[in-house]
Amino acid sequence: MPLYDCMLLLKPHVRKEAVMDLASRVGKHVYSRNGVITNIKSFGTVQLGYGIKKLDGRHYQGQLMQMTMMATPNINKELHYLNKEDRLLRWLLVKHRAMKFGLEFLAGDGDYDDISELPRGSIFRGHYTTDDSNDDDGDSDEYDEQEENKEHVMKIYVDKDDCAACLTLSAD
Repeated sequence: MPLYDCMLLLKPHVRKEAVMDLASRVGKHVYSRNGVITNIKSFGTVQLGYGIKKLDGRHYQGQLMQMTMMATPNINKELHYLNKEDRLLRWLLVKHRAMKFGLEFLAGDGDYDDISELPRGSIFRGHYTTDDSNDDDGDSDEYDEQEENKEHVMKIYVDKDDCAACLTLSAD
């Protein structure tokens, strides 16, 4: 079963009991379809980027909640009853792609005897600096000819466990 995140944005005045009732209804629905709720997070009241218009007015705040679940792929169609829910402003179901869990992970491509043999990515720390010694007028908003000819230096430090290297690039 794939992993899904169900994001629920509720009206700001909804009481905690009503939020828990809605979460338990979604959880019971997932459980009845042989799914599992793995995590529930509440982000509290959040400011919205724009007002969401509903029958009782325009809302600029909302209570954000995230439910992580393993469910069957047709859960998206089954959760459309949330469209009729008066307490919700918006809801969104996001599928985590290319993630393997449980038996799918164990039956995967690699044969790893030890967890230290699992592949891991490098951690890059990029530092971007400019030479500001030519800026003696103190006005950084003005664009002039000298700004165009400044040398930009970017250093990328590679994690020393992978290799000890420092790469310096300069743009002309």
